[in-house]
Amino acid sequence: MRDAGYGYADREVLVGLSFTVDRSSRLAVVGPNGVGKTTLIRLLAGELSPDTGTVQRRPAGTTVGAMPQERDRRPDEPLGAYLARRTGVAAAAHDLDRAALALERGRPGADDDYAVALERYLGLGGPDLDSRAAAVLAELGLDPQSVALTTEALSGGQLARSALAAVLLCQADVLLLDEPTNDLDDDGLERLEDFLTRRAGGLVTVSHDRAFLERATGEVLELDEFTGQGRLFGGGFAAYVEERDRARQAAEQAFDQYDEKRRGLLERARREREWERSGNARARSAKTRRDEPDKNIRAAMVRGAQAQGAAAARTLRSLDRLDAVEDPREPWELRLTLQAADRGSEDVAGLEAAVVERGEFRLGPVDLHIRRGERVVVHGSNGSGKSTLLAAVLGRLPLASGRQWSGQRVVVGEVDQVRRTFDPDEAMVEAFRGRTGQRVLDARTLLAKFGLGADDVLRSVGSLSPGERTRADLALLMATRANLLVLDEPTNHLDLPAIEALETALRTYDGTLLVVTHDRRLLEHLDSDRGLHVDRGLVREV
Repeated sequence: MRDAGYGYADREVLVGLSFTVDRSSRLAVVGPNGVGKTTLIRLLAGELSPDTGTVQRRPAGTTVGAMPQERDRRPDEPLGAYLARRTGVAAAAHDLDRAALALERGRPGADDDYAVALERYLGLGGPDLDSRAAAVLAELGLDPQSVALTTEALSGGQLARSALAAVLLCQADVLLLDEPTNDLDDDGLERLEDFLTRRAGGLVTVSHDRAFLERATGEVLELDEFTGQGRLFGGGFAAYVEERDRARQAAEQAFDQYDEKRRGLLERARREREWERSGNARARSAKTRRDEPDKNIRAAMVRGAQAQGAAAARTLRSLDRLDAVEDPREPWELRLTLQAADRGSEDVAGLEAAVVERGEFRLGPVDLHIRRGERVVVHGSNGSGKSTLLAAVLGRLPLASGRQWSGQRVVVGEVDQVRRTFDPDEAMVEAFRGRTGQRVLDARTLLAKFGLGADDVLRSVGSLSPGERTRADLALLMATRANLLVLDEPTNHLDLPAIEALETALRTYDGTLLVVTHDRRLLEHLDSDRGLHVDRGLVREV
């Protein structure tokens, strides 16, 4: 990529980006939501063309595998076709068929086109994709026969593992991954990281998972939200964080020193101008002419005042020669505070011999007692029943047997895994008002603090990005002042600064906390009191 830029109708997103990705690259792309990370991935994938500059593949036959953030299941598409599409094999097979047809018809140059198409198809592992897919699906706990099922028939956890399978099956020279860790459990994260650290090809990834970035990447490209430009950092993600913080601190200190000197020179010039003005006024006043009859002395007074004016001019010239230092602009920052309006009862919520049955899945029996102020973390693999357990604790699911109870004055704040807090067809501001009872102006003001501007809040909830819906959920937590927070994978779709703000807010939150997360850094900061492990519907304390 050389001096590449890209913009939309209302703004320039990426400006003058230049970097190279080779087979040894392990590049993390970071920056706040909306800065253009996904746009950059699409430019590298060839899905978009740059407005300025170039994006080139050398050699031209270099294969690129791009995995979008959304799982992008399509109607009536079997899992086998889904895997072929996401690995690039389907497109390569299509091109090979077209080249074979052209060769059969004797089109000039068809033999060269066929050779290129065949090389690409073989390089992507097309001939043995089915056998490799069966093995990988089995390793991930999915029935190999499920390749015949449509992706619409898969659960959220199964679809997440299927998306992971596509990554593990991809044999492209360069792999482009947009938020690959979303919805993965601990086993999935370990498999993904092991695969990427052993893989021979190049990697460019966008991710909010700091532990993943520390292990799987070696360089960091930081996109600037104000200029659209990029800055490359070496040494890995942890080194990037340290260097970034030092660079910001140095920039702030340099500007403070410049600003202090500039203000001092301006004040000095102002005083010298004032001395000139007052000196001239005294020298030419009637009182001075009466009190000092010697015109030579009065002339000397005028020259002294003029000298002050000359000094002021010299001071201003010094100011002009001062090397300007740009004021480091402060990026938008999520300012999240979580406070419980009421302490609520000592006994918050619980289950007694509770059993939930959903089709063939069974959770329980579960005995659980959550007390005020406890911080409880729920662990387990995808599909084990973690989200079902949360729903049972909140009384959202009917019990086949047993009992659910909630304490008095318990106010629940929730971030659910699929971000369905609000009606997807309703305008964001109206949906938010419906949950909070706020006036329009108050709702708009609070949502704006969470990065949802005047145009965003008028859009339907369903048209917002997953990150925007997640920030709206966090705004709701702040507005309701809940004394029980139930968070199911809360860091999914948040950018790194927002995750750090959430961690800070949770550290000082004095209510009760029930959390499901696979974000290893968030777990380190939660300082939990208890852990629950869910395995195939059975719940135990850990």
